[in-house]
Amino acid sequence: TRSLISGDSLPPAIPTHAFVPCSRTVSREENQQPTMSVVSFAAFTCPAAAAARPASASKACNRKIWCASAKNVPSSSKATGRKNNKTAVVAAVSQDSSSTSITKPFEAMVEFAATQHPVASNRSDSFARTRHFTASCEAALNEQINIEYNVSYIYHAMYAYFSRDNVYLPGLAKHFHDESLEERGHAELLMNYMVTRGGRVELQGIMPPQVDFDHPEKGDALYAFELSLSLEKLNNDRLIALHRVAEEACDTAMMDFIEGELLKDQVLSIQHVSEYVAQLRRMGNKGDAVWHFDQMMLNREH
Repeated sequence: TRSLISGDSLPPAIPTHAFVPCSRTVSREENQQPTMSVVSFAAFTCPAAAAARPASASKACNRKIWCASAKNVPSSSKATGRKNNKTAVVAAVSQDSSSTSITKPFEAMVEFAATQHPVASNRSDSFARTRHFTASCEAALNEQINIEYNVSYIYHAMYAYFSRDNVYLPGLAKHFHDESLEERGHAELLMNYMVTRGGRVELQGIMPPQVDFDHPEKGDALYAFELSLSLEKLNNDRLIALHRVAEEACDTAMMDFIEGELLKDQVLSIQHVSEYVAQLRRMGNKGDAVWHFDQMMLNREH
């Protein structure tokens, strides 16, 4: 079976929107070649297409189907010139022609599609869900949504801690507030993707985070960023596990979503937090050094 020629090889007077799939079988006697099925486009009783018929085919009776096919369709059906070693062919297939074998591949394709991918009859079931989006994919997505919300909750607690009047590091408070919103955004991104794939979002409980982040040796700033680094790495591990579930289900769409929307940014987040940990370890737990670090975080542009 030959694929159809691109639309730009068709007569320019025939609008492309007037074309729909059809099929025509060229007989062995016509072409002196093994019988082949030409899958192409046709315009069914389209006025614009009828007006654009070539003069050589205007006298044909009861002809309504116009096809564009490959160049080895018999020369008697050719109506246009060559282009890029291919010929755009406008062939008229008679409705009342009993000698021409008309195949019905699209009817078979429709039957196959209806059998392999039936539309759910129960309104409680998703219409958009595909077989690759398995129950394990749905469960793993719900678990990741819960992880994102838990991490967001911890960052929100850090924001509240560094906003206290007896702690007050506004740069760190701003940073962890932004991180909290980012993680919540990831949770909502996963929820939207779940809806797109026909799954059900099942929100789970969130663990209450700690409220104090001061450490006797490291201090609060370094301790908070080391905790943040551990959380980002944990989140990265869970995203890789989620990707593995999608891979086992052969759900390439979900794999692409995880790689493009989540994993890339997650790796960059790990890098950025690692750099902050390195700087804080160099400065130590002295008040003036932490204050300068906080001012840097407060005035940064990203």
